[in-house]
Amino acid sequence: MGGLGLGRMAREVRDGLAPVVDFIYPPRCPVCGDAVMDQNGLCSHCWSMLDTPGEPCCAACQIPLDAGDERTRCLACVSRPPVHEGIAAATLYSNISRQIVLSLKHGRRIALAAMMARLMATRLPQDDVALLVPVPLHRWRLWKRGFNQAALIARELSMLGKGELLVDGLVRYRQTPSLGGLSASQRREKLAGAIRAKQGAVDQIAGRNIVLVDDVLTSGATSGECVRVLKAAGAREVRIACFARVANEARSAA
Repeated sequence: MGGLGLGRMAREVRDGLAPVVDFIYPPRCPVCGDAVMDQNGLCSHCWSMLDTPGEPCCAACQIPLDAGDERTRCLACVSRPPVHEGIAAATLYSNISRQIVLSLKHGRRIALAAMMARLMATRLPQDDVALLVPVPLHRWRLWKRGFNQAALIARELSMLGKGELLVDGLVRYRQTPSLGGLSASQRREKLAGAIRAKQGAVDQIAGRNIVLVDDVLTSGATSGECVRVLKAAGAREVRIACFARVANEARSAA
């Protein structure tokens, strides 16, 4: 059975169990706690507060540009062209998107991955043969959390027909410390060699268009290392898809 067939079956099972889950755990907005219609939704007020990327913005990294700016790329992308082929961000990082991400990662509201993926899918071009590769977690963090939120979102994107899921295409072999407060070069140094392509996945990566999936994109150091590894493995092009884009952090790193 193909990926789309499996995705359709998974959606049918999930939808069939939804009334039972809703009865046991009445759905609540992950931001404010108000009652909502389903487990992966927001209340109307919080939905209206989501900050989505608009124009003008950099064509390469989606950092907002000043009103009236006639450039198509920010100065950072002009001076140091990115190695990826573009960023598709569903929202700009704000208190609302932060609460959604935290509810998924630490509140274990895994149903939110479906809503996040739907918003991300609207930003992605139609490419049925793309390979969806999540940003990996180190095995100890994966063991502690129980799931990789990027992999959950990537699975939902595959169910929406945005590509073929390769859940373990990348492996994080070494834990890295927090990158906050480090310069761009220091971040790259800390990440060097920490992420590699899984040996058995190289043949699947070579020559393919890749969508690198993550929940939050901050400075771009981790995603940049992932892109570098995928390109070294023979990927034709790599586009980054994220739920929330941290614009201020990206400017600072640049």
